[in-house]
Amino acid sequence: MKKLFTLLAAGILLLAACNKEKKSQSMSNIDQTTIEKTIALLKETATTDEAQARLERSVPQTAALWTAEDGTPEEFTAFCQEYFVADEAALLQLANTLQHNFESLYGCYNKIGVDLKLAVHVDGPEMTAVDELFGAFDPSAHLDDDMYGSKLAFVTVLNFPFYTLEEKNEMGKSWTRQQWAYARLGDIYTSRVPASVNQNAAQALSLADNYISAYNIYMGNLVDEQGKHLFSPEVGALITHWGLRDELKSDYADAANGLAKQRMIYQVMQRIIDQTIPQEVINSDQYEWNPVTNKLTKDGAAVKFTSEPDTRYQFLLDNFHAEQAADKYNPIYPSALDRAFNRDMEVSCDEIEQLFTEFVSSNQVKRVAYIIKDRLGRDLEPFDIWYDGFKSRSAISEDQLTAQTQKLYPNRDAVQAGLPTILHKLGFTPDMAQYICSKVTVDPSRGAGHAWEAAMKGDKARLRTRIGANGMDYKGYNIAVHEFGHNVEQTLTLYNVDNYAMRGVPNTAFTEALAFVFQTRDLELLGYKSTDANQEALNTLDIFWGCYEIMGVALVDMRVWKWMYANPSASASELKEQVMAIARDVWNQYYEPVLGEKDSPILAIYSHMIDSPLYLANYPYGHIIQFQLEQQLKGKNIADEIVRIYPVGRLTPQNWMRHAVGSEVSTKPLLLAADEAVNALESK
Repeated sequence: MKKLFTLLAAGILLLAACNKEKKSQSMSNIDQTTIEKTIALLKETATTDEAQARLERSVPQTAALWTAEDGTPEEFTAFCQEYFVADEAALLQLANTLQHNFESLYGCYNKIGVDLKLAVHVDGPEMTAVDELFGAFDPSAHLDDDMYGSKLAFVTVLNFPFYTLEEKNEMGKSWTRQQWAYARLGDIYTSRVPASVNQNAAQALSLADNYISAYNIYMGNLVDEQGKHLFSPEVGALITHWGLRDELKSDYADAANGLAKQRMIYQVMQRIIDQTIPQEVINSDQYEWNPVTNKLTKDGAAVKFTSEPDTRYQFLLDNFHAEQAADKYNPIYPSALDRAFNRDMEVSCDEIEQLFTEFVSSNQVKRVAYIIKDRLGRDLEPFDIWYDGFKSRSAISEDQLTAQTQKLYPNRDAVQAGLPTILHKLGFTPDMAQYICSKVTVDPSRGAGHAWEAAMKGDKARLRTRIGANGMDYKGYNIAVHEFGHNVEQTLTLYNVDNYAMRGVPNTAFTEALAFVFQTRDLELLGYKSTDANQEALNTLDIFWGCYEIMGVALVDMRVWKWMYANPSASASELKEQVMAIARDVWNQYYEPVLGEKDSPILAIYSHMIDSPLYLANYPYGHIIQFQLEQQLKGKNIADEIVRIYPVGRLTPQNWMRHAVGSEVSTKPLLLAADEAVNALESK
């Protein structure tokens, strides 16, 4: 799971979106008369059509950000006369200078941030309070203030104006690569969030991340109503929710005890959601716990405990308030929802919600659910949103897989050395595999795992996953393959992109898509090849069911944030009740008719709701893109296509997809393929 909202983003890449027809009256001291006068004066020397069109757009945008502290209206006009670049050759030189220096700034700040967070992200000695303080510190928080204070931000805005999403989607069809780079430079400075607000947001994110990273359940300490231990001590501590979810998935292969284990995990998840979980069992192996009765014992004697005091929801609330504090400095995107979707994803919240609700309401969901019910031989239960039986690994014991991964990857160095082999098996040439792997470094993770990108050439992307004392178990391996997919994207879209301003992908869903492409092949990489004639159909249904699962979670996430904006003074307790109510409503509307159990709150379990504000929509959007990518990859060399597709960099989503697969983002191909897959299985 890639960190969607890296702490660096809060401090550096700040806020892309200033509409050319609007400006912030509360911020600017430049009136319309001054703007018109400045444009007229610039046109006297900037005589080309291109330069005049550009200054008509950029001067009002620059004025919208200029405050009394920056100078008088007369000084504003003088600044524009001095720093507007009309000559195309000089403009290209300016773009190259800005990109070179931004790469140095962003790259070095990113590296500092990585170093400061090593103790909280990477497994090692027990974390100290000082480690947490360094982890929450954002060294780049004042950079934006400094760039405005030095007038460098104004030079950027004045010469590289902002284009709306609609303009990028339409005009971008015919833009050159250089024009795209200019447009992305125009996305950098469009609002002025004070450093103190950025630092507060970085701290809220870091503390929430620390909370989630240290939230483990010792599975060997769980007991049922007969006092039986369903999970062996070797299962160890599982991070919530990812570790619990992955254990639940693996239990489909356990014919003897799998269903009982899944029901127990489901109870654990519900205790976390409603905060009735004993604080004493969080990240502790000192007690035995029955999650059904919620009784705690030690050495056979009952133990009094304290339920977790809505801590989960306080962290969610803290992130909301941190984002809310930035709203007044974002006149065009004045809420976290606007920024997450219209700005960052470059897809509107309404468009995402419509896309997801149409999918989870589709008739195909019921058809696929019927296939799952038939394969399980029982009625479906809420936790079957994580049904994993379309993958060939569902028939392979996880113990068998873990024995293999621990032998292959006994330690961090073995994981690092094994990366080129993974790429070789995916079709990368030895030279390309070595090229990519030389730019990726492996760390054992405290949390479930993540991929942290480099922000300048010469630095390395970080692959983090859990590596136990006995080596990397299958869960860690599965996550590592996913994160390595991110690292491949991060490397290609930094080192192989022609303009630094174009580095990356349109939004995080596109890196998730490649991570999913890698992850679905994890068993192939271990040498397991499916001989099932229906495997293509099963792969389609696996992606389909993954979309169905995570779309509901994303809908809950979006509706929770809408509720927080409508109720900004809510307490953590009130928020908890509302999150559960929203989760139940979404469940009852789209999931209970398929999976049963009215009022299940299970959609509220996802950890990213707590530590990565409004990130969850990227997962199902990524699955949709993944399916379209898989269709493109079919019958081709996967590596060649990846190397062709990803270095195009940060176009808008629809322009990127046209380049990659020849069509725009759509659920229709997956819905049609799901029908075909069900038909194929039903005909057998």
